[in-house]
Amino acid sequence: MTMNIFKGRSFLKEADFTPDEFYTLIKLAEYFKELKEKHIQHHYLAGKNIALLFEKTSTRTRSSFTVGAQDLGANAEFLGAHDIQFGKKESLSDTAKVLGSMFDAIEYRGFEQKNVEDLALYSKVPVWNGLTNDWHPTQMLADFMTIDELFGHIKGIKLAYLGDARNNVARSLLLAGSMLGAEIHLVGPKSLQPDAEVINLASQYSDNFLISDDLDKAVDGVDVLYTDVWASMGEEDLWESRIKLLQPYQLNAKTVAKTHNPNTVVLHDLPAFHDLNTTMGQEIFKKFGLKEMEITDEVFNAPYAHQFQQAANRMHTIKAVMAATLGDLFIPRALEL
Repeated sequence: MTMNIFKGRSFLKEADFTPDEFYTLIKLAEYFKELKEKHIQHHYLAGKNIALLFEKTSTRTRSSFTVGAQDLGANAEFLGAHDIQFGKKESLSDTAKVLGSMFDAIEYRGFEQKNVEDLALYSKVPVWNGLTNDWHPTQMLADFMTIDELFGHIKGIKLAYLGDARNNVARSLLLAGSMLGAEIHLVGPKSLQPDAEVINLASQYSDNFLISDDLDKAVDGVDVLYTDVWASMGEEDLWESRIKLLQPYQLNAKTVAKTHNPNTVVLHDLPAFHDLNTTMGQEIFKKFGLKEMEITDEVFNAPYAHQFQQAANRMHTIKAVMAATLGDLFIPRALEL
């Protein structure tokens, strides 16, 4: 009898798990959140060592993996961009073999999806994708856990993502939402819409989604409005063009009103440019005269905005992934979505 259907598996993109398995990880995360709030120890990874590889900087992902590992009784070792030498002094396959001989699991946050896939291939230990240019699967678990908490269900929820609909968050929202029975609308200029590959992949799970540049049509009746920074890490030289393209898709009070839904909630994966309290915000203001970008301060601080609940859930969902794939939990089957 299989004791744990997740044991030893990597989490490189949403489709690595079935919809039922994906949902099971969300419910496991809700269980871990309850344990944390009640101060009940849950050292399912006692004695394990985890490598955290970060080519890109991070606040929420790094903190979630570090604190989550400690809560589970594991030791987490951080290796930043200056500590890892993918393809420079040592091939990725050699690095993966070495790390796999020392650590029980590896987290990777960086640029190329192939890097995280090759780490899994050569290390022979569970590898978790903390973000690549293509996918952001751990963010999806936190996003849909938050939706499950707010609405009591995921199936049938209508979510509109506003902005760069080609980026990793938008791609992952389309795929994960389709897997979980949500209706996903990606709305942005035609030049920033997702490619056929991700649309075809999402279509394997559902055809109930919308890709559009029509803001009014895309947000009408939705339950969730979601936006993201207009220029991702590594795209900082594109601010001028992105501002011109994406200003019509700003998440502001007028956009919220266009939903015609008094119960609409707002999500943002953070960091957010909603005021001038950041160095980059100040630089954008000096160059372009904008005090707010993808989301206004009014909406960011509205009672229907739940981005900090969403951020807190990153840790609980990441703990679920680590414990399920590396621990000895008894999970003989997935919950039915």
